Amino acid sequence: MAQSKEEFLEQFGGDYGYPDAPRGIDELRAADFKRLEGMVYLDHAGATLYSEAQMADVAKDLMSNVYGNPHSQSDSSMATSDLVTSMRHLVLKYFNASPRDYKCIFTSGATAALKLVGECFPWSGDSCYMYTMENHNSVLGIREYALSKGATVSAVDIEEVVDPSKNQGCDSLFKISKRSNQRRGDDVLLHNYQNGSLTAISGNNLNLFAFPSECNFSGHKFNLSLVKLIKEGKFIGTSQQQGRWMVLIDAAKGCTTEPPNLTVYPADFVVCSFYKIFGYPTGLGALIVKNEAAGLLNKTYFSGGTVAASIADIDYVQKRKSIENVLEDGTISFLSISSLRYGFKIIDMLTISAIARHTASLATYVRRKMMDLKHSNEKNVCIIYGQQASKVKDLKMGPTITFNLKREDCTWFGYREVEKLACLSGIHLRTGCFCNPGACAKYLGLSHSDLVSNFEAGHVCWDDNDIINGRPTGAVRISFGYMSTYEDAEEFLKFLQSSFVSKAVGLNNGYMVNMDTLHLVDDWSQQATSDIRLKSITIYPVKSCQGFSVQGWPLTTGGLKYDREWLLQGSGGEILTQKKVPELSSIRTLIDLELGKLFLESPKRKDKLQISVLENLTHISAEVDVYGQRYEVQTYGDKVNSWFSDAIGRPCTFMRCTSSKHRSCTINGRRDRLCRDTRSKLSFVNEGQLLLVSEESISDLNSRLSSGNVNGKQQMFVDAMRFRPNIVVSGSASYDEDNWKRLNIGKAYFTRHTRH
Repeated sequence: MAQSKEEFLEQFGGDYGYPDAPRGIDELRAADFKRLEGMVYLDHAGATLYSEAQMADVAKDLMSNVYGNPHSQSDSSMATSDLVTSMRHLVLKYFNASPRDYKCIFTSGATAALKLVGECFPWSGDSCYMYTMENHNSVLGIREYALSKGATVSAVDIEEVVDPSKNQGCDSLFKISKRSNQRRGDDVLLHNYQNGSLTAISGNNLNLFAFPSECNFSGHKFNLSLVKLIKEGKFIGTSQQQGRWMVLIDAAKGCTTEPPNLTVYPADFVVCSFYKIFGYPTGLGALIVKNEAAGLLNKTYFSGGTVAASIADIDYVQKRKSIENVLEDGTISFLSISSLRYGFKIIDMLTISAIARHTASLATYVRRKMMDLKHSNEKNVCIIYGQQASKVKDLKMGPTITFNLKREDCTWFGYREVEKLACLSGIHLRTGCFCNPGACAKYLGLSHSDLVSNFEAGHVCWDDNDIINGRPTGAVRISFGYMSTYEDAEEFLKFLQSSFVSKAVGLNNGYMVNMDTLHLVDDWSQQATSDIRLKSITIYPVKSCQGFSVQGWPLTTGGLKYDREWLLQGSGGEILTQKKVPELSSIRTLIDLELGKLFLESPKRKDKLQISVLENLTHISAEVDVYGQRYEVQTYGDKVNSWFSDAIGRPCTFMRCTSSKHRSCTINGRRDRLCRDTRSKLSFVNEGQLLLVSEESISDLNSRLSSGNVNGKQQMFVDAMRFRPNIVVSGSASYDEDNWKRLNIGKAYFTRHTRH
């Protein structure tokens, strides 16, 4: 890694690591983020991390001062009010917004700020709410308020183009590709939309355009020149618009590295959440609102702190004049607000421009390395969504990389599979659509019918349905923060290389089975076939627990190495399976061949269990009977057994197969053969060394289940993995595998085990 880091620093050293700050990245990480030891955190777009120094300052402040409710006149309350005012100015300074032109309204987060705009905006039947496809659900949700007031709603794609009349070729303008109008009710007039311009029926109505400063799905940064162009209606090929357009920027993601400069780009509304910027506090955000725009908002509800006077038994209320008092309901989170200064203290020390360069250097480096990853057949491993930024100084992409992974045969790895393997490797990332359905559909190429059919097939947000009809329903996202390091980037790249890139590797003691073309011999015709493809290889280290998929795996005389080599025995001596203990299905497994370790994870245990597969760490040798077959086993100590007992909710013993003792069995009255091949050491498998099923057979089974639908009840879809196969193949007729006599994968040859 030393040589690789030297090469990285040679290219990115001027931007990486805060060379001009009082403390560099290595010192910062060692002093303030010791809890990240052994962990790779790459979900800063979801929530960045607070520093130890920041939290120490917060704790010291709270332990040293008394802060009263700001809606009072005591000394402690007045001190709180003064502190809140200074924090408002600090937030405005971060966005380079003058207090003469803007106000800072504290909310419970960016979502609450967006909701406030939607509730209070003066919608009418002549209004239009327009937003870019790449927007968070919290921005899309504003349309419910607009539609309820009879306004027109439309989603658009914005394309940045170069003005051909400019010789310099650098003057960027924009054009809009509009989707269909959304409208509720027939008693309102439709808006005109001509040649891509934003037009309205009258010149007095108010319209709202919303876009993110940075897309939280792809990391694409929108050109903030949009603000003035939208407000002035200056789009390529359009005439001067009628009506007034106001602009809303969702800066929740973008402000972590490049907060909108409101002096240069005077948007009417900007929203943010502070935990996205420096980790703490959560549950606190802000609406930065232009004074003129704030005066147009119609607040209906009033609460404590928002009124100058009210009478309980008649319709009489006088609201306060201050914009902040009118728009902030109840007592604001003043203790959280007081802690903002310690987060901004870190940002000021490093500078936001240095943070942008630091995170961009890591994202650019990883993006390039990912694009270079190839399978052994030269097929690409990574499909990255969004623009491919090639230079750090370009900065058109945020420090976010969203992608999916492909196998050697161009089928997809499911994003949940990637996430589970990442968890077992100590890597924290995020998967799904990230609450951005427009960007997800755009980059994955999903049509309206695709999205509806996916939902009807059972797919909802945060579920495990990552592949439907052979296509991803979401993606994998990694994102870097101000404390991310080169070592984090390298660990992630190593994870991709070892887990998803196919390589045919020779072994000293056998063969490697990998994703290659199968060669089969039909039992009846004795003819070889070559159209069958190996779709997946799955290893199940612990009997009845989850398996993990691989691109290649070593073979032994007993089958796939380490497959079903461990099991759990109950306190009464019974063998525990999923039929008896469903909790076994929630235990995730992974074996790292390089480290020689078995990793286990359970939702019932916070800690992950690591067991060496190379060393003999067991305590007791014994014999057990598994479905009539005797095995020599070795058991583990109390620590391991306690972990599994907690994971499944009952006492148990974890044991490993060391050898199987073969005995004769009677077949048709004869005792002339063995139940198992005496030349092979078998693990805790039920039948043969390898379990195989074809996709076509599973498809036929599902068709039969569907045709047998009774009383209109929805039949459960059966996945191939329901049968816990080691090998899944495709390209044959259904149930043809019943007639296969032998097959070879590379140099490995297999014969069919026949039941008598």
